[in-house]
Amino acid sequence: MEFIKGEKLVYEYTVYDEESQKNIKHKAIDSMNIKIPKGQFVAVLGHNGSGKSTLAKHINALLMPTGGTLWIKGLDTSKEENIWQVRQNAGMVFQNPDNQLIATIVEEDVAFGPENMGIEPEKIRKRVDEAIDSVRMNEYKDSPPHQLSGGQKQRIAIAGILAMKPQCIVLDEPTAMLDPVGRREVIDTVFRLNRQEGITIILITHYMEEAVKADRVIVVEKGKIVMDDIPKKIFREVEKLRRLKLDVPQVTELAYMLKNRGVNISDEILTIEEMGDALLEIGFNENENLKIEDKSCEISDENIIEVRHLTHIYAEETVFEKTALNDVSFSIKKGEFIGLIGHTGSGKSTLIQHLNALAKPSDGDVLLNGENIFADKSKLKTVRQKVGLVFQYPEHQIFETTIYKDVAFGPQNMGLDAKEVDKRVKKALDAVGLGKEYYNKSPFELSGGQKRRVAIAGILAMKPQVLVLDEPTAGLDPYGRDEILNNIKRMHDELKLTVILVSHSMEDISKLADRILVMHKGRLKYFDKPRQIFSRSASLEEIGLSAPQISRLMNYLIDKGIDLDKDIYTVEAAADYILNRLKL
Repeated sequence: MEFIKGEKLVYEYTVYDEESQKNIKHKAIDSMNIKIPKGQFVAVLGHNGSGKSTLAKHINALLMPTGGTLWIKGLDTSKEENIWQVRQNAGMVFQNPDNQLIATIVEEDVAFGPENMGIEPEKIRKRVDEAIDSVRMNEYKDSPPHQLSGGQKQRIAIAGILAMKPQCIVLDEPTAMLDPVGRREVIDTVFRLNRQEGITIILITHYMEEAVKADRVIVVEKGKIVMDDIPKKIFREVEKLRRLKLDVPQVTELAYMLKNRGVNISDEILTIEEMGDALLEIGFNENENLKIEDKSCEISDENIIEVRHLTHIYAEETVFEKTALNDVSFSIKKGEFIGLIGHTGSGKSTLIQHLNALAKPSDGDVLLNGENIFADKSKLKTVRQKVGLVFQYPEHQIFETTIYKDVAFGPQNMGLDAKEVDKRVKKALDAVGLGKEYYNKSPFELSGGQKRRVAIAGILAMKPQVLVLDEPTAGLDPYGRDEILNNIKRMHDELKLTVILVSHSMEDISKLADRILVMHKGRLKYFDKPRQIFSRSASLEEIGLSAPQISRLMNYLIDKGIDLDKDIYTVEAAADYILNRLKL
């Protein structure tokens, strides 16, 4: 008997449509059949709105089907008397660990579930110790959860589920908000629980490198299962996945690109090791090394932002005192595209809040066009108009009834006349690719990617000189991510904006940035061109980061004794380099 079994599963909900003034029915799950045996590791992929999270909530009985039947370990989830048992058998871990941790001490948080199950105190103690040990967090059991990193918090959230001894754990994008090391910590924990303890894992993710570890990949589109196979068979369908608004690992894309250009290479490559070994097999090591020319564009000599010896201490002179920034100095040129990276807690968000005076330094200065932004408080409003900040979840900045009104809010508060406001709103919406048909729509009816474009347009309408974006693609599917990033790049090029992009995705940063600023424990670690930054893969790993998968592929080949140019970090550059070296 399958651990999870769904037959003709349907979940329908009703939304009131302002335009037609009618209730419109939507099917989030549409006649889905699904079977998952005990102990399997299943990755579930699909673009935003495809039905992934709705399916996850059914497995945990947070939602009940409006049609068909779903059984968890033989229990019908639609029957109220089964809900408690279903949730004991199938635990759920959500995207944001901060929303799941409630106690002041780690072990108290892990004990919360078993206590509510009415388990005896001695058994709770044993379960808590075992759960914390399973996620390798023993040294933190007496720590306050709020002092942990994102990856550590997520491992504690998993321990809280483990303490209830479920046979299945459903994880809904558990690494979306984490840095590369935090992501690896969580996925390694999940993988170990599956392999060593036989726990069934359902992992919903937008990270293809995570999905390749699964036994099986299910792809969902419009509430239906459209692909279901082992990872090698799924990811060989590159074009089909793209049509489904999904992606493949960088090495898989590289193999696909090489094969299409005449290289005799497998189309079932998923890992760095497989790609490296395949290149060695076709004679990549037999030809001489080629040096890549540095084609970086020339950067203006004129500074727009200067940060001088910036220090910021939270809760200064209290027991909670914490130094978030420590003597940070750098300058950014007009028109640059800057990537800002660093592990969770490295000081990135605190730093960017100083750039438009949302945070005030404990020491040091921030200069905009040569003027200290903190010298005259009456000019702070002007500073914030010139340096626009888009937060991590920019859709939380949206509040008006129509898209037009939301984008107009900033210019109107600048005291501009109606004609100028109208001009700016239309230009800003055009810049983010939203035409006239969107003006009177409610922003809350849009997809995640579209909402973010509206939030960015709201900042653009104030005509900033600098656009700062804090993780603007967090939680988006590959299509939504590329849509946002392409828009940002186009705006940078056409509007001559200076852009500062904060991201945990090394692949995204590598494609866009002129220079990359690396933060570590509140200090500036590096500030250099991408090729110099990503050639330091080992150093990045040490400080909780990672290099793009292509950079790691080059290092894998170097470790195999191959002489090659390690300043390669994009798929396109790697393909050209390999073809030239193979003399094809």
